[in-house]
Amino acid sequence: MRHKLIIILAIVVAGLAWWGLSGIGSSSSPSSSLLSTQGGDASLTPADQNLVATLLQLRAVKLESTIFSEPAFGALKDFSTPIIPEPVGRENPFEPFLHMATSTPGSSHASSIFTPGR
Repeated sequence: MRHKLIIILAIVVAGLAWWGLSGIGSSSSPSSSLLSTQGGDASLTPADQNLVATLLQLRAVKLESTIFSEPAFGALKDFSTPIIPEPVGRENPFEPFLHMATSTPGSSHASSIFTPGR
């Protein structure tokens, strides 16, 4: 009985959250909904207006491919540094280092490093 009450209460809370966020039954205008966009340029700040103007200028830019056939473009040199491939880490980074726990024949100290204290 208690589990049924918890499930019903969770469904009611989820339904209320969905109803509140979807805007069903609200008498406000669609522009105040969470899913709609703000309309009109009057709601834009000056920074937003500058951003929109810059984006419109960038959209109007047309690139010509004739620059690639120019001799000056062919004379450019590449000064980039080549990327040297590095070895990849271990397959399992959480696997213990068992091969490092061995001692050399002349050293008894190396074997005591990896053994628990007595």
